[in-house]
Amino acid sequence: MTLPIEALTPAQIVAELDRHIVGQAAAKRAVAVALRNRYRRQQIPLPDRNDILPKNILMMGPTGVGKTEIARRLAQLARAPFVKVEATKFTEVGYVGRDVESMIRELVAAAVRLVEQEKRDEFLPKAEQTAYERVADLLNPPPAYTAAWEQPAETESEDPPRPTREEVIAEIKAGKHDTAKVSIEVDEAGTSFLQVFTPQGMEEMGLDLPGMGGPFNQRRGWREMSVPDALFTIIEQEMKSALERAGIHKIAVERAEQTGIIFLDEIDKVAMPKERAGAGPDVSREGVQRDLLPIIEGSTVQTKFGPVSTDHILFIAAGAFHMSRPSDLIPELQGRLPIRVELESLGEDDFRRILTEPKNALTKQYTALLGVDGVQLEFSSEALDELAYLAQEANQKFENIGARRLHTVLERLLESELFHAPDSVSGKVTIGVTEVRDRIGKLIRGADDAPNVV
Repeated sequence: MTLPIEALTPAQIVAELDRHIVGQAAAKRAVAVALRNRYRRQQIPLPDRNDILPKNILMMGPTGVGKTEIARRLAQLARAPFVKVEATKFTEVGYVGRDVESMIRELVAAAVRLVEQEKRDEFLPKAEQTAYERVADLLNPPPAYTAAWEQPAETESEDPPRPTREEVIAEIKAGKHDTAKVSIEVDEAGTSFLQVFTPQGMEEMGLDLPGMGGPFNQRRGWREMSVPDALFTIIEQEMKSALERAGIHKIAVERAEQTGIIFLDEIDKVAMPKERAGAGPDVSREGVQRDLLPIIEGSTVQTKFGPVSTDHILFIAAGAFHMSRPSDLIPELQGRLPIRVELESLGEDDFRRILTEPKNALTKQYTALLGVDGVQLEFSSEALDELAYLAQEANQKFENIGARRLHTVLERLLESELFHAPDSVSGKVTIGVTEVRDRIGKLIRGADDAPNVV
């Protein structure tokens, strides 16, 4: 996408999502409007802007129909911090497990990585130029200054003219000095790790205490290295210095607050049907929902990068709801998810389109993978039709796992080519309808263990 996100209309956002995801027009329209509203809100005067809250979305649909992919592609399109979490990993406060605030901390960490990468791309040209200049000066140091009365008498033989810095840089870029050695000043970090107990076990925690003495204080020393290594080291030093001056953490916190997107998957698993309330392993399910309320409604969470307000973070919750209903969520949480979209189950026609139309279609992926080993993989049109039909039949006969069935079917279909290439399989390989029926069709229709392999 060449246009910036602020220049995209909802229709253009849907068109971009169509390049990667087949069908699900209602869900695409909902997230496109939500994304455009974030830009619209930024254009409103500040006093009124804070009163406009995001309209969180609840996606309902079976597994493998594109819920997660829609949210992930939306975040990529918006260049926004994005985190996908499963509601089943959270537990009510007081139980062992992750607390709901951890997803906000993950979002801010994602924002830091996103902003840092943007700044690195911005500062890289200048850092590279600085590195070339410094290494060129080390290879060709300028003559030391001497007073006029200290200069030796002129002789008949003169030294050859000293090359300019630009000439030395050109030689470095051409690789003429790759074997040369230079000495540069580098940071020698001390051992700044402590072992701490966490719910996941013993982990190492890094400390950033440059103001303290002892092993935590960074020391500097000189190290001899080759010219390519010196260039890399100096670029990293310049980038680190530039990032520190840029105030990455403050920018990242603001980005997370204003444009962050959290995809809360498996929300139906913390819903308890009314008829089953109090029965079975339902410990802390309603407690998790109640813990989610203040986060989704708007609160302040303390992170290592500073306090983060969740007022304007967009939450997209999703679930299959095949054993529960959205009405089984507590009423307060239902009110925090006002926009409801239902994703449709995928059929044979959808599978046929998924195999070829998306930019990252599975057939294109396998063609590229086998192309590395010199195999020119091709699928006949009839073979693709049969694959779509068999995937649909497998979903109906065993368990409906949506488009994920295509992953299993194709992997099974191409098992021989993937294993034997490039040893005994090379050149052009065409997969026709006969190969599909022999390798997959008989398995789906006849074998008792078919659910385990397809």
